[in-house]
Amino acid sequence: MTLPLKSVSFWRKTIFALAVLIAWQLTCTLGALPQILLPAPLDVLSALSHAFTHEQMLAVLGYSLSLISVAMALGFVLALICSMLAIVSASMRDIYNLILTVMDPIPSIAILPLAILWFGTGLETIVIIIIHSVIWPVSRNFIDGFSAVPKIYVEIGHNLGFKPYRMFKEIYLPAALPYLISGIKVGWARAWRTLISAEMIFGATGALGGLGWFIFKKRYQLETDGVFATLLIIVIIGLVVEYGLLQTLETKTIKKWGMVRS
Repeated sequence: MTLPLKSVSFWRKTIFALAVLIAWQLTCTLGALPQILLPAPLDVLSALSHAFTHEQMLAVLGYSLSLISVAMALGFVLALICSMLAIVSASMRDIYNLILTVMDPIPSIAILPLAILWFGTGLETIVIIIIHSVIWPVSRNFIDGFSAVPKIYVEIGHNLGFKPYRMFKEIYLPAALPYLISGIKVGWARAWRTLISAEMIFGATGALGGLGWFIFKKRYQLETDGVFATLLIIVIIGLVVEYGLLQTLETKTIKKWGMVRS
């Protein structure tokens, strides 16, 4: 993972984060708020260390990441297939746009009672509601991206005799990549929120439960520092995905190709 260590943007973000942490620590040290409401950063770090050394946090984290990885992969594949069909068929596009309009506004947690009724309280239900949170917004981005491909690119592909698979691989996919990456970002954010919410509501669907269940237990036990420690883990994962994976993908593709401003 390459971070822009010498960039102005990096130092602005770093200084701001340090300022917030210092102000937070001073606020707690001075006793402005009870510890149960706002634990000090040092207490949060201590709770974080305790979670990994005594509460199997590594296994809990692995459980949540495995769930979201499977659900997001399925959601992206389904979104890509449906978006491709919507592009090549006007009838499919009209039908799928109607489905998107109906399904996208429905929060994933709102369908949880139905998912439990239909599929039980197993892992399959969590995977299904995560897929629901991913497929619709990602499909919108994919369809917008494929629709934005310049007509002349498509005509060149036809003139070169590209078959549908090669047309998609060499024309549609590269030209729509900025939209696809944006869709991945939206899908990741919605999937992560859905996973944590579902785990908090479901409880321990596995042997240990996930991060959401861990947060719920800490809240029930009034261990606010443990809640903040788990939130810190979620933030760190978000930073790794955003700056380590997605930004690297952007740098090596659409920024390198000059499709967006650096």
